[in-house]
Amino acid sequence: MSGHSHAVSGHVGAPRMAGGTRRAALALTGALAARAALAGAATLDAAPSGAPWRRTNYAGRTLTLLGGPALAASATATAVLGAPAGTRAATALVGVVSGVVGGYDDLAGARPEQARDKGLAGHLRALKAGRISAGAVKVAGIGAAAAAAAVLTRRGGGASALADGILTTGLVAGSANLVNLLDLRPGRAAKAGAIATAATLGGPAGGLVAGPLGATLAVLPADLGERVMLGDGGANALGALVGLRLARVGGRGARTGLLAAIVGLTLASEKISFTKVIEATPGLRELDRLGRRPS
Repeated sequence: MSGHSHAVSGHVGAPRMAGGTRRAALALTGALAARAALAGAATLDAAPSGAPWRRTNYAGRTLTLLGGPALAASATATAVLGAPAGTRAATALVGVVSGVVGGYDDLAGARPEQARDKGLAGHLRALKAGRISAGAVKVAGIGAAAAAAAVLTRRGGGASALADGILTTGLVAGSANLVNLLDLRPGRAAKAGAIATAATLGGPAGGLVAGPLGATLAVLPADLGERVMLGDGGANALGALVGLRLARVGGRGARTGLLAAIVGLTLASEKISFTKVIEATPGLRELDRLGRRPS
C-alpha cells in the first residue's frame, strides 16, 4: 500500500516538476532577452536618435524611456513562448499593440499641445475640443487589441461566451492602464508587475507570465537606478499581458471581482494621488522605496 502511494505521488509530481522547470527556463529567457534589449537601448540612447526618448523625472534626473520598448519586446516574445495553446495569437496581439501605441503616446504625448491631455478627463476634453489626443489613440488601440484577444480566446457561445469576452476585454485593457498609472516613481510599476506575474505563475496558463516575470526583474535595477523609465510603452505592454493571464483565472466570479477592483482603482486615480496614498501607508511606503535612490 505504501509503495503504491509513493508511485502515485511520483507520477503526479513529475509533470508539476517539469512545469516548474519550464517556467524557470522561460523566466531566465525573459531576463536574458531583456538584458540584451537594454544593451540595445543604451546604444540607441547614446546616439542622436535617442534624444526624443529622453525625459526628466520627478527628481530632476535625465533618463530614457527606451526601457519601455526593451521590456515590451522581451516580455511579449517570452509570453508567447509560454502561453497555452490557443492563446498565443492573443498574447502576441495585446503585447505588441499595447507596446506600440504606448510608445506612440510616450513620444507624441510629450508635445506641448498635448500637455493638458492627461487622464480620462484630459482625453475627453481634447475630444470635445475636436482634437484626438495621443492618449486617446492609445486607449482605442489597447481596447481594440483587448477585444480582439477576447474573440481569439473565446470558448463556447451564447450569453456565457459574451460575458467571458467582456471580462477578458476589461481585464486586459484595465490592467494595461492600471500598471501605467503606477509608473510615477522609479521601480513602482515594475514591482507591481513582478508581484502580479509571480502571483499568477501557477495553473495551466501560468507559463504566459513566466517570461514577463524574468524580463521585469531584469529591467528593475535600471528602473530603480533611474537610468531608464518604463513609460507607457513598457507599462502598458506588461499590464496587458498580466490582464490576459488574469482572464484565464478559473471562475467567472473571481474574474468579475478582479475587474471590479481594477475599475475601482482606475476611477479612484482620477481623484486620489496613488503616490500620496502609498507614502501614507506603512508597508506600501517601504516597498515603494525599496532599492530606490534618495530623491
